[in-house]
Amino acid sequence: MTSDDTVQPGRPRSIETLAELAPEQTEAVLALLTEAARNDGQQAVSEQGRLQLRGPAREGIAHLLLSVNGGELVGYAQLEGTDPIEPPAAELVVHPSHRGQGHGRALGSALLAASGKRLRIWAHGGHSAARHLAQVLGLTLFRELRQMRRPLADLELPDPRLPEGVTVRTFVPGQDDAAWLAVNAAAFAHHPEQGSLTQRDLDDRKAEAWFDPAGFFLAERGGELIGFHWTKVHAEERLGEVYVLGIRPDTQGGGLGKALTTIGLRHLANQGLPTAMLYVDADNKAAVSVYERLGFVTHETDLMYRTET
Repeated sequence: MTSDDTVQPGRPRSIETLAELAPEQTEAVLALLTEAARNDGQQAVSEQGRLQLRGPAREGIAHLLLSVNGGELVGYAQLEGTDPIEPPAAELVVHPSHRGQGHGRALGSALLAASGKRLRIWAHGGHSAARHLAQVLGLTLFRELRQMRRPLADLELPDPRLPEGVTVRTFVPGQDDAAWLAVNAAAFAHHPEQGSLTQRDLDDRKAEAWFDPAGFFLAERGGELIGFHWTKVHAEERLGEVYVLGIRPDTQGGGLGKALTTIGLRHLANQGLPTAMLYVDADNKAAVSVYERLGFVTHETDLMYRTET
């Protein structure tokens, strides 16, 4: 969420809600996101949200386009109502040169109306303007997601110690899709975004320029997938990422997570990348502690706000 809530006299605005974007609308939204990210220092819409801009309509996804002067796109919001229990989740952004005119508040109000006043909304980076807008909309802090980083130069980690009978290989697209989706769903059953990934979501990521199966590690025991570490390289930023790391719940506790983390970090270091990053929920104390022992420190924080329930 990147915006403001100050209502000032300005040009007439309109908000259009769509289930699917035309190609030219998608490009306009991506251009808006790029300009906002250049100004704010991070993306206002997550990777999943950006992937959902393209292609046919997706169940539960709505796109809100805010325009002025009958056509100039200055704001965007995405609403995802696919979680069967939690309120719909949203992200929004206003073009940096059009802030201070109430567009953020207008988008936020439209999201509240569209969600039946049951809403969760991200404020990536936790900027003061976004926090204030959340307060104006009557939302309260609900979740804190930390981005942690550590240097990869001169990486010194103990050799990974795999549990007995466990071997590690890399992902084979097409062959490993179904098994990975099943283990991912089990490992992240508590996680509303990651645990609900579908074949289409996986295909979207495999189609991205950054996808590299050589950095997607699978742990097996007796021919069954029990864990994985999917790394990602942000080439422009020269930044490696612990993209997703998961262990099948019935096989946790044997040190596999630490071993897979080490394998992935060594892979990223071997790419010549200076820094690694990851995301972890602040209330996941055990995971935060593991990552801190591996040399990670908090770099920035994303905040999620929600309506009172």
